[in-house]
Amino acid sequence: MTKEKSKLRMIIQCGIFAAITAVLAQVEIPLPLVPISGQTLAVGLTATILGSRYGALAMICYAALGAVGLPVFAGFKGGAQVLVGPTGGYIFGFIAAAFITGLILERTKYNLTMAMMANTVGMIITLLFGMIQLKFVLDLTWGQALAGGVYPFIVVGLIKAFLASWIGITVRSRLIQAKLLTSSKNAAA
Repeated sequence: MTKEKSKLRMIIQCGIFAAITAVLAQVEIPLPLVPISGQTLAVGLTATILGSRYGALAMICYAALGAVGLPVFAGFKGGAQVLVGPTGGYIFGFIAAAFITGLILERTKYNLTMAMMANTVGMIITLLFGMIQLKFVLDLTWGQALAGGVYPFIVVGLIKAFLASWIGITVRSRLIQAKLLTSSKNAAA
């Protein structure tokens, strides 16, 4: 496969994972300040399967689609106001989380143990970005921001990190076997 075809395939996969994120964003459990949604599961899957650069690119595409007004964010919301609102920090955190999660896997091994560790780090990054913006946009104390923007998401976040790791490693391996994804030097196919 030529380099151009390989790049085109990865860009298409980024678009697919941005769409998966938009779909999973609509699976939500409402909470007072920030809902629990399937977005973070999608971020973990994306990073585990696509790696750092393409995982982050998929999340940039997702954020850009929402920024221009497409209803891809949780609760079928869209627009730049979401990005600068109370929950926007989580969306920015998705980009950093996807990059760091993928980078950890690229520098170690693509196996369940390392994926779980990488996805847990990604979850923490997302929660930190979200908490910081939540604190400043709503003028909360740090304690209130932690109570409303971090604590309710830890247990469910760990469950989603496990699911993203398990499903992500399995799907990645199958995509590599089908020659639909190239394997990095440390990937365990």
